[in-house]
Amino acid sequence: MELFLFRHAEAEPSSGEIDDVRRTLTRKGRERFVRGVRGLERLEIELDRVYHSPWVRSIESAELLAPILDGETVVTRLLAQPPSQALLDILEGERVGVVGHEPWLSDLLGWLVLGVRGQAPESGSEMFDFEKGAVAWVGGRPEPGAMSLRAFLPPRALRRLAKSG
Repeated sequence: MELFLFRHAEAEPSSGEIDDVRRTLTRKGRERFVRGVRGLERLEIELDRVYHSPWVRSIESAELLAPILDGETVVTRLLAQPPSQALLDILEGERVGVVGHEPWLSDLLGWLVLGVRGQAPESGSEMFDFEKGAVAWVGGRPEPGAMSLRAFLPPRALRRLAKSG
């Protein structure tokens, strides 16, 4: 399986007026994410299926993946919580995208590639700097420690790919 882990695009800031679950993408976040998707198109990335959390900013980001999606989107609450075996069990397809949130995406990436979850033990800092709009590309069996990191692309690199050529 080729698995693409996407952090949602930039969203409205948290406030007492808007529940975190209902935060929407900013115009800037939407535009940048669209340019990042164009970069993935230049790499000829196509997805069979996209799983996303039920939070609005994740739904909106998943919708922006439409140009590279040749299949369906699936909403799952499992992407709005720490990663679990239940999440790994539902993933189906050859080239699959997941759209979620921090710190859970970094946790999922560390678990799939290194077989560990949470913080890097020596430094006490996050293992991966998953910026909004970034994507991690991993391949292999979707099991702890069984996937290899193919690429970790920050949003700026994706946007530059869209401009090249």
